[in-house]
Amino acid sequence: MHRFALVVLLSVSTLCSTALGAAAEVRIDPPGNRNAEQPPIPGASKQRTKETKTTFDLKYEKIRDLLVRDRQLIAKIKKTAAAYDIDPIHIVGALVGEHTYNVDAYDTLQSYYVKAASYAGHTFRFAYDGEDVDDFVARPEFAECANLKNSAKLWTCRENVWDDKFRGKRVGNKSFPNNRFSAVFFQPFYAGQTFGLGQINPLTALMLTDMVHETSGYPKLDENDAAGLYKAIMDPDTSLAYIAAIIRKSIDDYKTFANVDISKNPGVTATLYNVGNSEARARALGRRGGMPEENYYGWLINDRLKELEGLL
Repeated sequence: MHRFALVVLLSVSTLCSTALGAAAEVRIDPPGNRNAEQPPIPGASKQRTKETKTTFDLKYEKIRDLLVRDRQLIAKIKKTAAAYDIDPIHIVGALVGEHTYNVDAYDTLQSYYVKAASYAGHTFRFAYDGEDVDDFVARPEFAECANLKNSAKLWTCRENVWDDKFRGKRVGNKSFPNNRFSAVFFQPFYAGQTFGLGQINPLTALMLTDMVHETSGYPKLDENDAAGLYKAIMDPDTSLAYIAAIIRKSIDDYKTFANVDISKNPGVTATLYNVGNSEARARALGRRGGMPEENYYGWLINDRLKELEGLL
């Protein structure tokens, strides 16, 4: 009798373990677009392109041609991708998407180095209405973030506190804009500003500085050294490391929180590079189920995937 009960118990345990294992099995997001046609391109992107008297096709060709000509850049992309354990096509996708829809590519890689060097010695700071960001995040509302040591968790926590307690609100005798934390405190020249080869947002760079330091050995970024941060994200070598870190985190977030492996779909990683907030988006997908979809930016990468893979 006891032996029979033990056999039944083991059988039930095995079935439960199998069921749990099946439920936890990571789903592979295969290459290719979910949408037959390209999703709508935002009006702001169209307007920028119109103002510069060019077209998306010409901008795509310009960044593609830079990648064709500059084998040194391709070598750097491959080396960086290997360090972050991602396929180099993901970095290519991010570069092509940014320079097709957001900014024009420079004609040579050297131009990016020159632009980065131009920030050396500049004096500006991350602040809003006279309050430095370092003083701002020392407010008591941010106490829940104080013990977080990892840069991604720390700055994500601070961004969440901004959204919950300050964004669009009046706190004490000061009113705060209804805008993103990064736009209010981390863009001292004009809103929507990103920089360098990867068009990286300064707040995103601060979030990923620990990963980049540990993986690539670059010095950690400091919110009190705005010029140093800008110089870092504008330098092509450092910028490639941050591009790779953004992609690595997106892949990890979707596997952790949505149970989906997006590492085989460059259009989805490009989409996340474009829209950001990969952890929140992965959590949302995990709650509702289904598979991620590409936006207009990622759609282009999947649509031109064969040509882009040929660059490598």
